[in-house]
Amino acid sequence: MSDLTHFDAKGDAHMVDVSDKDVTSRTATARGSVIMAADTLTLITEGRAKKGDVLAVARLAGIMAAKKTPDIIPLCHPLALSKVSVELTPNPAENSVEIEATVKVTGKTGVEMEALTAVSAAALTVYDMVKAVDKAMRLTEIRLVHKDGGRSGVYQAD
Repeated sequence: MSDLTHFDAKGDAHMVDVSDKDVTSRTATARGSVIMAADTLTLITEGRAKKGDVLAVARLAGIMAAKKTPDIIPLCHPLALSKVSVELTPNPAENSVEIEATVKVTGKTGVEMEALTAVSAAALTVYDMVKAVDKAMRLTEIRLVHKDGGRSGVYQAD
């Protein structure tokens, strides 16, 4: 593992200085899922949730969260994101909603945290919108699956 860049020589946390980094195109994709009871997934897919269209609201929550990442993750740089996409796919075989977020920027730092935040917020929103009927839902497997750009190049999860 490389040296952690969010700590100075004294061990104090700080925001990384990216002023000497090159501006490059950067992309990150994260995924996760919400596992639920079969009846809960049916409620979502049939559009019968009392709070409204779960998948549409969760998509918007994910997009909004990506844009607000530096407001909730203390050492993240504010970025002018060029793209945020959040897809929510019902998976009846697993009784889940699969979530994938892709974030793009042309800048001096990556967008991994923005993609992970988008997935997390979308998953939390799914939970919030149907928790009245299924408090046992599980938010799982939230992880970075791809990133490209910057000094470290390409990362692709197994």
